[in-house]
Amino acid sequence: MNASASASASEAGAGAEPFGARLRRAMDTRGPLCVGIDPHSSLLHAWGLSDDVAGLTAFTRTVVEALADRVAVLKPQSAFFERFGSRGVAVLEQAVAEARAAGALVLMDAKRGDIGSTMAAYAATYLDKDSPLFSDAVTLSPYLGFGSLRPALDAARISGSGLFVLALTSNPEGAEVQRAVTAGGPSVAQVMLDHLAAENAGATPLGSVGAVVGATLGEAGVNLAVNGPLLAPGIGAQGATPADLPGVFGAAVRNVVPSVSRGVLRAGPDVYALRAAAERFSDEVRTAVEGAAGGAEGAR
Repeated sequence: MNASASASASEAGAGAEPFGARLRRAMDTRGPLCVGIDPHSSLLHAWGLSDDVAGLTAFTRTVVEALADRVAVLKPQSAFFERFGSRGVAVLEQAVAEARAAGALVLMDAKRGDIGSTMAAYAATYLDKDSPLFSDAVTLSPYLGFGSLRPALDAARISGSGLFVLALTSNPEGAEVQRAVTAGGPSVAQVMLDHLAAENAGATPLGSVGAVVGATLGEAGVNLAVNGPLLAPGIGAQGATPADLPGVFGAAVRNVVPSVSRGVLRAGPDVYALRAAAERFSDEVRTAVEGAAGGAEGAR
């Protein structure tokens, strides 16, 4: 850890419990599931709602009401709110506040990435406790170089927030960048994972800087021992299942936060149906993770 990171970590230790510790507790008590809040047009129509701010509001409130008091993480996709302009962002602000008040950790899926003062501004948007969009964690893109994320890394340590950095994503196009081999030999994805491991060194019970690694990969083919959480999109509508997680993540499977969006959301608008769908996925994840842990223990 560099000097600035160490200083920031000390500030965080003075008053903010690190995200990694809060996430580990939430996963152990509520189950490891992350449910996306993705109010895209087709889902709004499937729920019988209009594709406007009124429909967006009804959809978002229903998901928060149904799930915020029982799942570990809710992950609003910022773009689906931003498309309605300032009124959509206002709905997002309210959703973040209500979800956090109900006990869910909020992971803002924004995938921001830039340099210098612009990255610092993104960090202030999502990682400053005085911001109306302050979230427990945010997704970031490191493909302007991992060092470009330093303002967000420092801000997250101060506020006790977390980061999820794109490493090996579930979209097939991602491989042309993420699987590319660097001049030094390892893949771009592995370089990013190595940076995350360095940021999380010594953190207990879990580091606060995580990676995004798709559950659809079949086999990751990289070292996922980053001592941090691994957000795994692709469960449900994209074709992966909870049973696939041990094969993709291996020994790191206990730190996986499987992300499901349409697989749960299409059960709406009935609140109880949404809860049942989330509970089913959570139970399947628990079974897969506990089975993998039991198999590893038996092999010793």
